[in-house]
Amino acid sequence: MSAPNTIHVDVEVPGDLTRLSLPEGVDRRLHALLDKQDRGEDLSDDERAEAEGLADLADLLSLLRLRAHHG
Repeated sequence: MSAPNTIHVDVEVPGDLTRLSLPEGVDRRLHALLDKQDRGEDLSDDERAEAEGLADLADLLSLLRLRAHHG
């Protein structure tokens, strides 16, 4: 088994990371997809990939906010 690759990326972010969040429309789309899934409706492959990507982005933004708050 090979070791996972690691990529480090430097990104410029706003000075006030505590206000960093998904744009309203993107957040609504994520919740619409999650609500559809919670109702037991099947997501298409594209919808599933979109939901996973948006959830990953939301998690990343949350982690950045936490680091800024505790930094």
